[in-house]
Amino acid sequence: MMAGQQPIIVLKEGTERTKGKGAQFNNIAAAKAVADAVRSTLGPKGMDKMLVDSMGDVVITNDGATILKEIDIEHPAAKMVVEVAKTQDNECGDGTTSAVVMAGELLKRAEDLIEQNVHPTVIANGYRLASVEAVKILNKLGVKVDAKDTKALKNIAITAMTGKSVGDHKEALAEVAVKAVTAVMDKRAGKPFVDLDDIKIEKKHGGSVKDTTLIEGIILDKERVHPRMPMSVKNGKIALIDSALEIKKTEVDAKIQITDPGQLQKFLDEEEKTLKSKVDQIKRSGATVVFCQKGVDDLVQHYLAKANIFAVRRVKKSDMEKLAKATGAKLVTNLDDLKASDLGKAGLVEERKISDSDMIFITGCKDAKAVSILIRGGTEHVVDEADRALHDALKVTAVAIEDGMAIPGGGSAEIELSLALTKFGSRVGGREQLAIEAFAKATEIIPWTLAENAGLDSINVLIKLRSEHEGKKRKTAGIDVFTGNVKDMQKENIIEPMRVKTQAIESATEVANMILRIDDVIAAKKGAGGPPMPPGGGGMGGMPPGMDM
Repeated sequence: MMAGQQPIIVLKEGTERTKGKGAQFNNIAAAKAVADAVRSTLGPKGMDKMLVDSMGDVVITNDGATILKEIDIEHPAAKMVVEVAKTQDNECGDGTTSAVVMAGELLKRAEDLIEQNVHPTVIANGYRLASVEAVKILNKLGVKVDAKDTKALKNIAITAMTGKSVGDHKEALAEVAVKAVTAVMDKRAGKPFVDLDDIKIEKKHGGSVKDTTLIEGIILDKERVHPRMPMSVKNGKIALIDSALEIKKTEVDAKIQITDPGQLQKFLDEEEKTLKSKVDQIKRSGATVVFCQKGVDDLVQHYLAKANIFAVRRVKKSDMEKLAKATGAKLVTNLDDLKASDLGKAGLVEERKISDSDMIFITGCKDAKAVSILIRGGTEHVVDEADRALHDALKVTAVAIEDGMAIPGGGSAEIELSLALTKFGSRVGGREQLAIEAFAKATEIIPWTLAENAGLDSINVLIKLRSEHEGKKRKTAGIDVFTGNVKDMQKENIIEPMRVKTQAIESATEVANMILRIDDVIAAKKGAGGPPMPPGGGGMGGMPPGMDM
């Protein structure tokens, strides 16, 4: 029998395989479904999603990255689009929904071209050329932002928070975000640099979002170790200790045999003496406040309280580092090394009751290079969404300071891109021109969706925007979703960091190209690929050969 007459089975039984256009359209459909899931959250009038996980926990948000992170996505191509949102969130903090919607639209336009028999590689190449050109166009449209221009930074933070459920308090939150970022700003290699890890965020429900405050110092969700310690210490001298204030257990298993009651007393006295000497060392250094990363023995607590020293135990390593940056104290690993020069300073260290728990506030730190934000809100869901909004505001402010470039929002940049890329396509020519024109059309999805989510007529809005940009050469004209009119976004102070736009376009293009180039999907059978069966069959690990039950 000839080999050609019988099917040759290469893949394992149960393996699913889709090839050619079927595979491409399946992947594109999955990516478009992800984009559609978050599309209605885009813009100032975007709606929220309620996500309930398998445990019954509820998340209410319109943050694209959070929505996609919480949804349990199965399809491999859809997972690739979720990665775009994650990257956008890590890089810029904002524009996650825009990036995903853009990726979905690029694939939708590519689908039409594939049906017209344009090869996916040609489309991918055209998209790549368009993406490079788009970044150049955006950089020409950009405006410079100075790290000292708090008004512009505040507008950038407000733009990022518009449309979140905390929108009514966006002014106050934007002010908190800008102050926090400028406080921790540093210079590295002559350029401004912001490490958001230097901003500690504590959440407590109760009060209202407008009660959210910036603390020029650190807040710890802890309480002092002994009730007889002072509730507050003014002009505190702060010691940061990285070792346990208790008797160390030996490294090896050791046994102490005591035969005489007198020996036991001696042993206890010696233990007490050792612990007391630790407190004496702290007193000698002049410290009035102690933060310890490890445990504090009951006896040490007693002596510290007697000496009127405020102490907190089991402080997280990350918080210890922030305390060092805020107060200027040095982390001390060995108590014998503790000197007055290692101590930090704080105007006030006190324990306050916030909502239903005690918290410690370390405030009045001079030139604090680490600060804290205490987020308040009526319910836990409100506090969580305020936290997400503030994360966006902090990140965009930091990005704007680092890059020093911003760009008008409201869909103005996208319309400008659409017009400029169409002209660029005709200069490139060839089949790539079709892909570049498809890319140009795809950028219009942003103003289209902004209008659609605001209940406006998207076609009318696009026509108005095009005539402003093309006819009147108003490059900063964008859509005001509250009135439905076209306005100058720069004058309206609707501005975003440049990186939000460039990153969204670059990552959306990359993922679209990656999905387009897949023409064969081979999926293993579910549950396949486990360890091989042991010899002798299954059951309880298999019986050894030659043994019968």
